[in-house]
Amino acid sequence: MIRIRILILCYIISSFFVQAHAQSNSKFNKALADSLGADEYGMKKYVLVILKTGEVTITDQHVKDSIFAGHMANIVRLAGLGKLTVAGPLEKNDHNYRGIFIFNVATVEEAQSLVQTDPAVISKVLAAEMYPWYGSAALPMYLKYHDEVKSKDF
Repeated sequence: MIRIRILILCYIISSFFVQAHAQSNSKFNKALADSLGADEYGMKKYVLVILKTGEVTITDQHVKDSIFAGHMANIVRLAGLGKLTVAGPLEKNDHNYRGIFIFNVATVEEAQSLVQTDPAVISKVLAAEMYPWYGSAALPMYLKYHDEVKSKDF
């Protein structure tokens, strides 16, 4: 009889710990998660792009300025469409990596079509390596705060 009581007690205690571990996040906002395309872990697929020095070097400063003005305008356009979540330059490095994009798309093919709208990539001044990436579905939310911390546009 004591053995049965001990087994029942062990079962109750283990059930408690399993339920406590499996409880959902008390801060969970289903509407927000759904609007961001989050899975049950609050994550989703993106595409990480590493921009690196391309095969073409342009020495004419006016042409280079025009290409990079177009590059920046394209970044702003893609961010405005909700397709580009993160963009920024990298410091000088041994790999000739120049910057990154994180596209709010699920496939490399979608990201390739977006990268092909960038004048710096089209001109081959920059080249793009692409990788599927799994990150927080809330990542695009940071863009709304970026406007509040920058004092001027590019």
